[in-house]
Amino acid sequence: MTPPFTSLPRTLMLLGSGELGKEVAIAAQRLGCRVIAVDRYAGAPAMQVADAAEVIAMADANALKAVVRRHQPDLVIPEIEALAVDALAELEAEGITVIPTARATAVTMNRDRIRDLAASDLGLRTARFAYASSAAELAAAAEPLGWPVVVKPVMSSSGKGQSVVQGQGGIADAWEAAMAGARGAGARVIVEEFLQFELEITLLTVKQWNGPTLFCPPIGHIQERGDYQSSWQPAALPAAALATAQSMAQTVTDNLGGAGLFGVEFFLCRRGGGELEVVFSELSPRPHDTGLVTLMGQNLSEFELHLRAVLGLPIPAIRSLGAAASRVILTNGSATDLQYTGLAEALAVPDSQVLLFGKPDARPNRRLGVALARGSSEAEARTRADQAAACVRVSGQG
Repeated sequence: MTPPFTSLPRTLMLLGSGELGKEVAIAAQRLGCRVIAVDRYAGAPAMQVADAAEVIAMADANALKAVVRRHQPDLVIPEIEALAVDALAELEAEGITVIPTARATAVTMNRDRIRDLAASDLGLRTARFAYASSAAELAAAAEPLGWPVVVKPVMSSSGKGQSVVQGQGGIADAWEAAMAGARGAGARVIVEEFLQFELEITLLTVKQWNGPTLFCPPIGHIQERGDYQSSWQPAALPAAALATAQSMAQTVTDNLGGAGLFGVEFFLCRRGGGELEVVFSELSPRPHDTGLVTLMGQNLSEFELHLRAVLGLPIPAIRSLGAAASRVILTNGSATDLQYTGLAEALAVPDSQVLLFGKPDARPNRRLGVALARGSSEAEARTRADQAAACVRVSGQG
């Protein structure tokens, strides 16, 4: 059956079982659905709450097709970028529903494909950029963009391989870092002008099967090393800038098709002291890590919205519950048999929550949890989330 479904429960297969997949699984089970969690390692966060789990090499097309064909889920929901996307297209041709679509998953897993779609095909404002397939090409491509520049592998996740280069002297190191952090075969990077932005936002965009595109209140966020560190909602930005971001988000999600929640990222830049300019950055065709704040900040979290959209259930309204914020819980080193202390102190912070993801081990800068908080203002919510996160300490066998 093709969504929207006329009856529940349904069987959902998650391809990727991290902390975001865990929340998707919980939201699905609240609607009575059966969840199969798939990932490259056993005991991944979503597997801990799923009805069944499978461990496969996620980039192995034959293994991916085999696990989907064996379970015959009603919906296949990719939750990570590192997938055998060609296999998804083949499964979709067999009648399997891939969320949002196999094409959307393929386009958005590669920075060059989504950037070409946004800038060239759809005419959206992006940072000026170029591609390079060697350190020498990178040096030549970077110079016309002006220094500094940002260098990223065209395929990576969570900021891996990304660096800011101040001049030609840093090109060789940037190329090596990009190759070390890249996923998949092939050596290609994208080099971008460095934007001096006032605010970086995520606009969670909900595309329905048979209904209007909806938007969550904008989420401000801070990234380090290309990975999210904190977020807050609603982010304060002028109505005109928000309307522009919404229009751009609808343009690109309409092109990608399907249904579900998309995390669309933008920079807000002010050139020469004038009005804010909205610049398209990136897009994820699934719940977004910065959107963990919606567990505190909205009447329906991004995970509930994703499930309603893909199952064809109504979404009467998306409402802010007031100022909310998040702060990630990280580790500096590597360890196993993890232990967490300081939770009592963290939860003593007013209007706070702590989510521990249940990952089996730690490595430098790995996200192991998140602190969430509400407040009477953005500043208070962010302060409370920071305080709660700082209380949590992680130890283990090094």
